[in-house]
Amino acid sequence: MSKSNTSTTIPKPTAAELDLLQTLWPLGAASAKQVHQAMQQERPDIAYASVLRLMQIMHTKGILLRDESERSHVYTPAQAQDSLQTNLLKDLIEKAFSGSAKALVMAALRSGISKKEREEIESLLKDDKA
Repeated sequence: MSKSNTSTTIPKPTAAELDLLQTLWPLGAASAKQVHQAMQQERPDIAYASVLRLMQIMHTKGILLRDESERSHVYTPAQAQDSLQTNLLKDLIEKAFSGSAKALVMAALRSGISKKEREEIESLLKDDKA
């Protein structure tokens, strides 16, 4: 029964693929050239061929969708950012924290957060109680 569920799930992206997705999500849909130009803002040394190849691999894996109707193929993420992050977080909680969200939160808090982040968390928790 979990087989049908597994066949429709998008594979987990690698670190490089997540980096590319972080660039593509705000763009929505973009050509490899547009993604390359955007990625160069953070990484000036990144080669266009590397970006294109990675996007082709991500399309083959089902992480990206590709519109081939134009000369330059346009790519879009197959999954919304919040949806992918939620799935990755659930997986992390299961694998690294024995299914305990509390253990994850405690580990995150122990690793150090800024005063602003702490205030935002406290505000969220207070709003949740109301």
